[in-house]
Amino acid sequence: MATVWVALTVATLCSVCAVILAFGQAVAARHRAGGAADLAALAAADRALQGPGAACAAARRVAGAQGALLVRCSVRGEIADVTARVVFGPYAPQVRSRAGPPVLPGPTGPGLTDPALPAPAGPWGPP
Repeated sequence: MATVWVALTVATLCSVCAVILAFGQAVAARHRAGGAADLAALAAADRALQGPGAACAAARRVAGAQGALLVRCSVRGEIADVTARVVFGPYAPQVRSRAGPPVLPGPTGPGLTDPALPAPAGPWGPP
């Protein structure tokens, strides 16, 4: 009877380990696709002023260097929007990423110089 319980316990532990390893592989695939999509979007945004053809070609090269396939690429103005897919084992996640120029606050934006914002309070109250 003990042999049956040991065999059942070992089978259960092996099943749990297999599920954990499959979950880890799926997470790793998702992260690889995300990194490839982010880098491809940055490459496309860097070349956006040269036109959509040059921007998407740069994104395709960068995604390929990361072991990913560029599924979709569009450039509107200076904003690049790409989707990359990575095949990792039985998983093939797709991740979408956007990149463009940084948005800098103006002199009346939500920065420290905005007169509409109250002054930050110190540890003993307002200055």
